[in-house]
Amino acid sequence: MKTIYPIILTPGTDYGYVVFVPDMEINTEGKDLEDALFMAKDAICFMANDMEDEGKPVPAPSRPEAVSLGAGETLALVEVDFDDYRRKHDTRTVKKNCTIPSWLNEAAIQAGLNFSKVLQDGLKTKLGIL
Repeated sequence: MKTIYPIILTPGTDYGYVVFVPDMEINTEGKDLEDALFMAKDAICFMANDMEDEGKPVPAPSRPEAVSLGAGETLALVEVDFDDYRRKHDTRTVKKNCTIPSWLNEAAIQAGLNFSKVLQDGLKTKLGIL
């Protein structure tokens, strides 16, 4: 699900930007504007996934005009896709059963191959995923 969250950017004293996400009450930072926006998106998605995993509701984004800014602060909007983030960062494993000729099994065992790694590498190559 794609949605847009408001964030507050404050120029850092040493470098870059400090980022505050009011709807999730979290902070992050970035070395420049591009990095700050990336880090905000990552922090929002990470927090939302964590909340979902714990059975907690993910807060809806505030309307931009409802966000109060202090001196030197800038409002920005960040588009996030919780489903896409979960797919890309889901580290759960799934057991698959596959069938190969016995001679190939013996050769792979003799070579000390990790069957799971070989299958993962092969699938990534076939699917064009790096």
